[in-house]
Amino acid sequence: MLKVAYSPIYHHPLPEGHRFPMDKYSLLPEQLVYEGTITNENLFNPRNATVAEILAVHSEDYWNKLKGLQLTRSEERRTGFPLTDQLVEREIKIAGGTIQCTEFALKYGCSLNVAGGTHHAFTDRGEGFCLLNDIAIGAAYLLSNKRVSRILVIDLDVHQGNGTAEIFENNSQVFTFSMHGKKNYPLHKERSDLDVELEDGIEDDEYLDILTKNLSSIDKEFKPQFVFYQSGVDVLATDKLGRMGLTMNGCKERDRIVFEYCKEKELPVVVTMGGGYSKEVSRIIEAHANTYRQASSVFF
Repeated sequence: MLKVAYSPIYHHPLPEGHRFPMDKYSLLPEQLVYEGTITNENLFNPRNATVAEILAVHSEDYWNKLKGLQLTRSEERRTGFPLTDQLVEREIKIAGGTIQCTEFALKYGCSLNVAGGTHHAFTDRGEGFCLLNDIAIGAAYLLSNKRVSRILVIDLDVHQGNGTAEIFENNSQVFTFSMHGKKNYPLHKERSDLDVELEDGIEDDEYLDILTKNLSSIDKEFKPQFVFYQSGVDVLATDKLGRMGLTMNGCKERDRIVFEYCKEKELPVVVTMGGGYSKEVSRIIEAHANTYRQASSVFF
C-alpha cells in the first residue's frame, strides 16, 4: 500500500506577502484523492519526531534556541521564515512523518511525505526555508536502529542539499548525491559525496542522461540498501527560482528513472517533496502530483 504522510500543520499560515507557497501542501493531497491516485486510506497523520531523534542530527544548543524561539534576527532571516511555535511544531511533525515513511518504505517499497526535503538545515543552523533536516533525521533513525547500513540520498532539487552534505560529511554509511544549479543558491556549496553542477537552462535530454549515468555509477560504487529521494520540482523551466529548462514531461521522466532504479535494485525509497516555485500554483501541483503517479505506477 502506498502510504503518504500528511498533516494540516504542513500548510500553516504565513504573513501576508510571504513568497513561500504553503497552499501546495493542502492542494496536493486534495488533487491526488480527487483523481484517484490515492484515497484517504493512503494518508496518515504523522507523529512528532522525538527530541532524541532530533538530537541524533542537530546540536543541542541549536535545538534549544529553536524550541525556545531564541534565534537571533540574523539567524531567523537565514531561514526565510518568521520564527513561531507553530513553525517549529511543523518541522517536528515533518521529521516524524519522514521517520514513519522509512518504516512504510521498508514494508511496501515506497512511501512519500507531502512535505519534507528540508535539506538546507545544518547540524547547528537553519537556512532556505529549512529548520530541521528531515532527510538526515530519517537516515539517522534507520542507522541507529540498525535497519540498514548504507543509505543513498538522491537530491534532485534545483538547489544543492548543503545541509545534508554537511551533516553526513564524515559518515561513510550515507552517500549524498546532489544534482543542482551551478550558479543557483546556495552561493557557497558544501561537499556532497557526489555533486553534479548543472548550467542554467539545461534541458530534458541532457539532464536525464546525466542522471541515468550517475545512478549507475553510484550503484556500482556504493551499493545502497535504502534511498531518500528529494524530488523538488523547481527544475521546471517555469520555476521562478530554478533557472533550468526542464519540461513537465522531463520532470516526470526524472521521477520514473529514480523509481525504476529503486524498484529494479529492490531499494526501499522515501520521497520528500522539496521545492517548487512556478508562478502558477497549478503547475507546481501537477509536477508534484506526477511524482506520486509515477511512484504508484512503478511500485503498486
